[in-house]
Amino acid sequence: MTPETLRRLVAARDAKRPVALLTRLPDGAQHLFPDDTLPPALAAEAAAALAADAARSVEGDGATWFIHPHNPPLRMIVVGAVHIAQALVPMAATLGFAVTVVDPRRAFATEERLGGRVAISTDWPDEALAALAPDARTAVVTLTHDPKLDDPALEVALRSQAFYVGSLGSRRTHAKRVARLAAAGLTEAEIGRIRAPVGLDIGAVTAGEIAVSILAQVVQARRQGA
Repeated sequence: MTPETLRRLVAARDAKRPVALLTRLPDGAQHLFPDDTLPPALAAEAAAALAADAARSVEGDGATWFIHPHNPPLRMIVVGAVHIAQALVPMAATLGFAVTVVDPRRAFATEERLGGRVAISTDWPDEALAALAPDARTAVVTLTHDPKLDDPALEVALRSQAFYVGSLGSRRTHAKRVARLAAAGLTEAEIGRIRAPVGLDIGAVTAGEIAVSILAQVVQARRQGA
C-alpha cells in the first residue's frame, strides 16, 4: 500500500466513513470506493461488500480484485438503564455492537447494573443522541416508557441515518407517542421508522426474552433491511 492510499484510508476511518479498499491481485494496484472512479460492475461489487460487511474476491475490469470493506463500528444506543437493558447490553456486545446506555437517572445508569462492556451517558437523551450522532451503522432503542426521556431521543434518532429505531410500549402507548411526535414537528415518514412495539413478535415476556426479540429485529433490519 502506498503512503497516500494509507493516508486516505486512515482519514476515512477516522471520519467513520465507510470505504472499501480494492486491490488488483496481479500487480497490487489499489483503489478506494466510493472515492475513486471505478467501472460500474466493480463499483457494484465494492458496494455489495460494504453492505455485507465481508471481504470478497471478484473478477472485474479484466483482472481479479480483492475487496476489503472498512466500515465504521456497529453501535447500539439504548435509552433507559432498565432491566431489559441489563439483558440487552451483553447480548449486543457479543454480536459486535459498541453499546452506549443513555439515562440521566444516575441511580440506574451505573456500571454495577450494566456491566463493564458499555459506555454510559447521564446527559439528557436529546443532548446525548446529538453528541453521539447516530449513523447508518447505529441502532437506537428507547426503553424507559417515559415520554420525557424517550421522546427527545426519538426526535434526534428519527432525523438521523440510524438503520434501526425501536421503542418499548404497547400499541396504545405508541399511538399516543405518534401524536406527540407529530405535534413536535416530525413527519409521517420519520415517525413511521419506529419499530413499535419493539422487537420481533415471539411472545416474549421476561426482560431477557424481550432483549432477544429486540436484538433479533435489529439483526433482521441490518441483514435484510426489513
